[in-house]
Amino acid sequence: MNYSEQASVFPCAGEQLLGIIARPERAAKTGVLIVVGGPQYRAGSHRQFLLLSRALAAAGYPAMRFDYRGMGDSTGELRNFEAVDLDIAAAVDAFMAAVPELERVVIWGLCDAASAALLYWDAARDSRLGGLVLLNPWVRSEATLARAHIKHYYAQRLLQPEFWRKLLGGQLGVGRAVGGFLNSLRQSRQVGSNTGGQARLSFQERMLRGLGEFRGKVLLILSGDDYTAKEFIESTRASAAWQAALSGGNVATREVVDADHTFSSAEWRSVVEEATLNWLQQSMG
Repeated sequence: MNYSEQASVFPCAGEQLLGIIARPERAAKTGVLIVVGGPQYRAGSHRQFLLLSRALAAAGYPAMRFDYRGMGDSTGELRNFEAVDLDIAAAVDAFMAAVPELERVVIWGLCDAASAALLYWDAARDSRLGGLVLLNPWVRSEATLARAHIKHYYAQRLLQPEFWRKLLGGQLGVGRAVGGFLNSLRQSRQVGSNTGGQARLSFQERMLRGLGEFRGKVLLILSGDDYTAKEFIESTRASAAWQAALSGGNVATREVVDADHTFSSAEWRSVVEEATLNWLQQSMG
């Protein structure tokens, strides 16, 4: 389907944000808002967000990608993923105003943008959100990183002949290796500091609350060769609450075997595009 692309400059808390809207000639009632993760701007790693928005528009789904305050061509001070609720709300406003056919918006986010999507829903309870596409959500803490290292790094190292050759040949500091393992083990057993009383919930706890209370459809896409995805898997497997939220009938999960964190190859990006489009067609109509 033919589509056009147009720039959109819109206000957010006294600043000006820039977005790009890919609009098909016959727009579906569901649009996809691509939220940027990490120190990125609207094109994305390997132009992924640009290519995704065009693929969505060619299939009939309007798509918008934009820069947070302080990033790319948007004004203001740089902020992290825990402080972009106003940016996302402003982008939803601008998107729906620019494409009046829209009845609902799906937020699509990679890494801490996936986390930001859940945090936005938890804080705003925006009724315009019909779904979430979450890729390799960021849940990192010292404990989650340590658990991932123990399972996916140290366990693999013990199976590598090169490790034993270096160890037996005196090329590997035994004290350093053992010390690193013990430090990871100690950190993996740490309990979060925000588990009781009236302390502010951690961002991981707010993500969990958001997912557990979201009634729209959710697509979870995980890379097969990515520490962030492995941390998410290990963290959620260790939590009955996370397992309950993920096992709800509204959550579909897709693993992209061998893919890295940003789905850097054309093949992996194609798998993500196809998975997103199939989910949209099945879940959103």
